Amino acid sequence: MSSDAPDPIDDADANGAADPRDAGAADTVAAADGPDDEPEANDSAVEEAAKRTPSTVPLRVEGLVKRFGGVTAVDGASFEVESGSLTGLIGPNGAGKSTTFNCITGVHEPTAGTVYFEGEDITGLRPHQIARKGLVRTFQIARELSEMTVLENLMLAPQGQLGESAIRAVTPGLRGAVVEEETALRERAWETLEFFEIDHLAHEHAGNLSGGQRKLLEMARALMTDPEMVLLDEPLAGVNPTLEEKLLDRIHDLRADGYTFLLVEHDMDVIMNNCERVIVMHQGSVLAEGTGDEIRNDERVIEAYLGEDL
Repeated sequence: MSSDAPDPIDDADANGAADPRDAGAADTVAAADGPDDEPEANDSAVEEAAKRTPSTVPLRVEGLVKRFGGVTAVDGASFEVESGSLTGLIGPNGAGKSTTFNCITGVHEPTAGTVYFEGEDITGLRPHQIARKGLVRTFQIARELSEMTVLENLMLAPQGQLGESAIRAVTPGLRGAVVEEETALRERAWETLEFFEIDHLAHEHAGNLSGGQRKLLEMARALMTDPEMVLLDEPLAGVNPTLEEKLLDRIHDLRADGYTFLLVEHDMDVIMNNCERVIVMHQGSVLAEGTGDEIRNDERVIEAYLGEDL
């Protein structure tokens, strides 16, 4: 299958370059209001219900623009992804797909436009802040911790672990809670490895895995963060047919459990056979949206792909 041509705009992040804006500790949580503060007005019953009810459109992108100097990589892109769906994001090389992913997940700060996740404006937040809200992604080139085992890669993924505190990790009175949490995490990691059918690789160094196995590991690690939605950037690139089928099976199983996916993929058979809705980008903008059949027969899409048979 083909892949995007090297793009100096997109590929720096897709290939694992560190994001300087993602450094540093998480923002300090504001202290609770004191007893003398004025009470806030109570929300209406409708507003309270809205807070508890999952959005049917967890991801909404409005007028997204990203410029790099004089180059406009994303030019007013707007689209929505419905809850529980597997939505495909396609387009010719240089259409702005990876840059759009990077703007949604905080790798790039948009020049203009707004990104909403579960009704909240997340535009410009850093990647770790967005991940904590339940929106995570994978990359075109899997990012494993090569010197750690597969099991350790998964156990490291959940955020806010008690063992991250040196005091808790070594203080006798506090150590018990750390051990208890690590035991639960290990059990959960094993269950995740079994789900992806890579439990036989649990004690293998991640750097020794094949390309396809690394893609499975990356998705498994993403799930260990308890996400609501996962953005998959070419998860099947370089994956052999057997592992490709396994990955797609796992994605559909997770959808059945309520996960939402946005998928960038160049294999049109994969997109048309697995995605109930497809978004087509061209020259940084959304060219068309619809079902696979609608997209396949859209003259604008055919022209954008230079007459290729979709």
